[in-house]
Amino acid sequence: MQPTLTPQRERYLLLTLSGMQFSHILDFMIMMPLGPILMKEFGISTHEFGFLVASYSFSAAFAGLLAATFVDKFERKRLLLIVFALFGLATLACGLSPSYATLLVARGLAGAFGGVMGAMVQTLVGDLIPFERRATASGVISSSFSLSTVAGVPLSLWLANLFQWRAPFILIACTTVLFLIIGLKFLPDVRHHLSQEKRAHPFSAMFEVLRDANHLRALVFTMLILFSGFTVIPYITIYAVSNVGIAQHDIFYIYLVGGAATLFTSRLIGRWADAAGKVKIYRIMAVAATVPLLAVTQVGAAPLWVWLICTTLFFVLISGRMIPAMAIITSAARPKLRGTFMSLNSATQQLASGLAATLAGFITTQNATGQIAGYDRVGFVAIVANLLAIAFVARIVMHDQQVK
Repeated sequence: MQPTLTPQRERYLLLTLSGMQFSHILDFMIMMPLGPILMKEFGISTHEFGFLVASYSFSAAFAGLLAATFVDKFERKRLLLIVFALFGLATLACGLSPSYATLLVARGLAGAFGGVMGAMVQTLVGDLIPFERRATASGVISSSFSLSTVAGVPLSLWLANLFQWRAPFILIACTTVLFLIIGLKFLPDVRHHLSQEKRAHPFSAMFEVLRDANHLRALVFTMLILFSGFTVIPYITIYAVSNVGIAQHDIFYIYLVGGAATLFTSRLIGRWADAAGKVKIYRIMAVAATVPLLAVTQVGAAPLWVWLICTTLFFVLISGRMIPAMAIITSAARPKLRGTFMSLNSATQQLASGLAATLAGFITTQNATGQIAGYDRVGFVAIVANLLAIAFVARIVMHDQQVK
């Protein structure tokens, strides 16, 4: 039987899941502002940096596919905490890596465990939060993105500048210990999805998910959304330093201002989507997101305040469209298969992110003066994917309630 949460327990649940997601998002995001430092430290090119970002995503995609074979066979809380602990160990290994090759491997391991963990967080939201409050809950979870950008990234960059690039990863590993303790106390046991019925083989749940046309449409929608963002995101910091002329020590302002803005807007967008309709609000946010997608990839040399306007709009709208989108995607899953579906969805997210980062790495080059060429073409690719996602969203049926 599905647990029924009091309003207070629901708040504790969402804050705990947000804390875990904070560690995961910060671990992924910190690579972008550290890009110029890592390229100089290891003497690597934009292509090699792209592989460093993509290794996280590709490993997470593979792990998501693997997890889809077993995730619905285990109690949710125990599985989430085990995977979260392994994620913390892998992140610690990133901070202790002595070379580019070992960092690449450690990033792959962190991605594998982080991808499964992210899927489990969204699965618990789908399992425990009623449909009418699900976009609001997604907004609370999305505030972890805001907090990681407004506090986590600036603090990590300060530590990297004060000590060295390894410090942020050690900080993240420490946060996992804290949220493991909190998770043990506040996460409820979730067993209602467990069935006494024995499946024919380990892949039966995955095949059952993939036989559902609505599930497939939701996975395509996921891929389009992530592709439209992660062609652009990995190279924002490198482009800012190399082309726009932003000083490395001013990079933290991008994340501070952008994160502060999303910390304010994410919950508002979630409540708006629950009140006005998730599909409608997704479309509004996604159409608006074409403006910063174009701006951050086309602007040339500019003062810091101009770049902050562009990147703050980027943070607010690119992350804002994900709030109703995740509520739509989570609700597209049949409840008994939600864990398997969300693992496949996580794999799809990470595969799209890795392919997008890899493609952007091949489109962009660094010329003799150190500037990034081809980033404008990356922006056009992202806009096309975003427009396709806007057109595709109406084809998804939400099982919990008819589409508004």
